[in-house]
Parts: sequence; C-alpha cells; structure tokens
Amino acid sequence: MEEAISLKDLMGTLRKRLKLIVLVTMAGALISGMISFFLLTPVYQASTQLLVNQAKTEQQLYDSAEMQVDLQMINTYNVIIKSPAILEKVAQNLDLDLTPEQLSSKITVANEQDSQVVNVMVQDGNQETAAHIANETASVFQKEILTIMNVDNVSILATAEVQPAEAPIKPQPLLNIVIGLVFGLMAGIGLAFLLEYLDNTIKSEQDIERLLELPVLGSVAVIHDKAAVKKKETALKKQAVGSGTIGS
Repeated sequence: MEEAISLKDLMGTLRKRLKLIVLVTMAGALISGMISFFLLTPVYQASTQLLVNQAKTEQQLYDSAEMQVDLQMINTYNVIIKSPAILEKVAQNLDLDLTPEQLSSKITVANEQDSQVVNVMVQDGNQETAAHIANETASVFQKEILTIMNVDNVSILATAEVQPAEAPIKPQPLLNIVIGLVFGLMAGIGLAFLLEYLDNTIKSEQDIERLLELPVLGSVAVIHDKAAVKKKETALKKQAVGSGTIGS
C-alpha cells in the first residue's frame, strides 16, 4: 500500500510542477542551441592518406614477410609524423605561428588494423588551413623519413582537398540541443522534487491525516471575497426592491 501511495505522490508532484519542468527543459534546449550556434567556434577536418609499402620491381613477387615489416613500422611512423622533427618544418613551410606541441594537438594519426594505409587527420577552425597542414605534414614526412630511418617505403595515396560546401565536424547543434533537452528535463524534475521536499505547508486534508495520523472529521469551507460581495449585492438588491414595493 505504501508503494502505491508513494508512486501516487510522485506522479502528483510531477503534475503539480509540470509547468516548471517544461520551462526548465525548454531553457536547457534553448541555452544549448544558442551556445552551439553563436559561441562555439566551428571546427573543420581535412585528411590525407599515406601508403607504407616497399617499392617493387616487375620481377619482384609478393612477400608476406616484407609486408609484416611494413605493418610493424607503421606504429613507429605514427609517432614520427607528430614529432618536432616533422612539425617544426611544417610550421616553417606554412609560416604558421604555432609550436610543434600546438600543431600536434590538431593532428590525429591512425591506421586500420592490418592495413598499410595511414590516415593523417587535421582539425582547425579554418578549412583551408586544415587541408594545407594535412598535405604539408604528409609531404614533409615522406621526404624526412629517408633521412630519419634511411628507408623509402612511403608514398602519398590521397591529398586533402577543400570542399566549399563541407560542413564543420564540430559543433553539432542538433545533438547538443537534444543533450540540452535531456539535461533540462532531468534538472526540471530534480528541481520539482526539491521544491516539494522544502515545502512544509499544509494544503489539504490528506496532509493533515498524514502528518497527525488522525482522521479528519470535518472541514470549514473557504468563502471567497468575490462570492461574499456578490451575495451581499444580491441581498441589497432584493431589499431595495422590497422597500420600493412597500412604498408604492
């Protein structure tokens, strides 16, 4: 019985504070949308692909052992690509006022499992700058790896291109608005229960029975001022009509 009453009280609280919950939910969505559209800086992504593969002549056949060597070297290449030895020259060639650490934070290097293709992805607030950094990083790495490791097994498979209609990858306004709705709803429900918990006033007969654990035998109805004024006006009118009839 207690569980049924508790659930009923919870639903009653939600119904009573429904306007507050709706307002807080809409406020969360509105704030999230405004931040996404007006405060967050758009971030674009450009990527280029490198192929790690030993040069083959027409007489050479496929060598699985050689391929395994290339795959093992890719992890080393991923580190070298983001090293100061490469990024300092990238910043110098592009005349960027960025340190190797700042430039490294914009670059992500990854490759698929058992794949000889390395993806170099760059994120920046300017779409053209992101593409230039990606292409220059790949170009500098291809040249410098000859000196660093004395190997020539890297070729550029695909370069980054600027797409005029390309949308930024961040922020995602619709996703942020949905998240704002969810957090707003949770905050609204939490605020509703908090206000209900802090409200210790007695508003109904049920509150008296619950607090005093005594049955309510009777209650005094509240006479609103408007009703009393209207009743008095009606009585005065009847009195005035009765007085006029007697006088005639």
